[in-house]
Amino acid sequence: MDPILLDADRRIGGPYTFAAALLDHLVPVALERWPELVAAYDIEIRAAAPHLRGVVPARRRSLADDLPRGQRILVPGARRSLRVANGLAEFVRDHLRRAGALAVTVANLAEADHTDAELVAVLRRRLEPGLLTIAEGPSAPGTGPLPADFDRYRDEGFHHAMAESGLARLREQYDPILLQRVGAALEAIEREDEARALYDRARRATTDPKHRATIAYSTAMILVRHHDPVRRDPEEALAWINEAITITSLLPDPRERAFHLGFDLNGKALVEVRRRRPDAAMELVRQAIDLAETHLPDEHPIHRLVLYANRAQLLAAAGHAEEALADYTRAIETDPGYPDYYLDRGNLLHALGRAEEALADYEAVMRLSPPFPEAYYNRSELRFAAGDLEGARADLDHTLELDPGFVPAYVNRSGIYASTGDYGLAREDVERGLALAPRDPHLLCVLAQVELADGRLPEARAAYDAALTIDPGLVAAWAGRAELAFERGDHDAALADLARALDLEESAELLFNRSVVYRAAGRPEQARRDLLRAAELAPGDEDVERALAEA
Repeated sequence: MDPILLDADRRIGGPYTFAAALLDHLVPVALERWPELVAAYDIEIRAAAPHLRGVVPARRRSLADDLPRGQRILVPGARRSLRVANGLAEFVRDHLRRAGALAVTVANLAEADHTDAELVAVLRRRLEPGLLTIAEGPSAPGTGPLPADFDRYRDEGFHHAMAESGLARLREQYDPILLQRVGAALEAIEREDEARALYDRARRATTDPKHRATIAYSTAMILVRHHDPVRRDPEEALAWINEAITITSLLPDPRERAFHLGFDLNGKALVEVRRRRPDAAMELVRQAIDLAETHLPDEHPIHRLVLYANRAQLLAAAGHAEEALADYTRAIETDPGYPDYYLDRGNLLHALGRAEEALADYEAVMRLSPPFPEAYYNRSELRFAAGDLEGARADLDHTLELDPGFVPAYVNRSGIYASTGDYGLAREDVERGLALAPRDPHLLCVLAQVELADGRLPEARAAYDAALTIDPGLVAAWAGRAELAFERGDHDAALADLARALDLEESAELLFNRSVVYRAAGRPEQARRDLLRAAELAPGDEDVERALAEA
């Protein structure tokens, strides 16, 4: 098997230079022999190799595909490239399983764009040994300029390329539109200080009202969405967003004003959420919706669906579940091909106990999107709640295959392992998770269970204590520490911890556990009182009924 030589130097084609060359080798064969395989990964192939769009039709389409670029206001987030990489890896895997193994030598791998570097890592992680051999070839990078396909970078969410090429262009000439795009890209990849510097430069360079309003809005968003919560400042953000609103409310054209002012009002709603003023946020989104419905009935549909989805989030947080569902549904019906709001609606349906509808929404995400770890993770929670531990674990396995950095999946999978007595596997997952998130209280809670199972009582107590120091409201940690105290014969400490747990969340399980401790401590009346209350909360529970009969 002679290797094929491909070049990954981003100066050749920017994002997915290596991927496009690999697809040039594989897609023609697949189109001839397995066209259904190409169709299954149309989004990923078209994103990585735009020159193949003429032979790879778009099967999964979104409303944005047919709108003018100025109305495509939803820019993909930084995590989308990982989804695309996973989809490409699955296409390559399924192709090579049918066609046979392939060896590839990649020149200039160190010069690859972020997208190709990410793809190579995913290919090496996900493909079985021997199916695709990737060897690093010679390094002789070109000296020409970086590609500058800024529309493609924005539409596909290629933020690293936008930042690198855009900054190079801005050093040569000032371009207000490009500056906004580059700033947004820098924010997306957590380089907010550089974005803020760009916005400050813009304020010194222009007096154009719309541009200044946009820069004020963007500055406010840095201050409320900074990836480091310590760096957030909602009060300063309020000052900047008010400046944006002041300018856009004065724009003379009613349609232009409706769009830009509505955009800024929606941004101010996030600021008010951060300031813990949800009613004010709701009113601002309502105003933005009214502007859009009145002045933009036949344009900017994505702007409107974003507003309805944002109002749905606020309504759900305020306990207005049915109204929230209606707004999510309106957003989804506006663009049935956009996956993210199915996920949000599914989460709300799950919280309402409407498991079948939630499952349908999660599986819609799986159909519409490149591999989306959150959809599999959320389906695992549905399966776990239904008692399907094997199905839940399979979904968690796949979540972590797609994204080994998905900490909540380690939490839940380690919990499943602990519940089934697989403490060695539980410890492995806890250690992986804590390497990524050393202060995750849920992982510390599972660690405590593992330590307790191994008879390491001081270590178990230390893990519970650490979890409660980080999150004093974690019911599972209070309940677990109570169990540990009970194991050590310290009934008073167990009762104290169970009391704290019950103050946070009254449940039949906690009441039953406290009744056991009361009985062991020689306090039968208190034990019976807890059992009676547990029976009210969980009528028909066999353990509770049996304990009441014995009491």
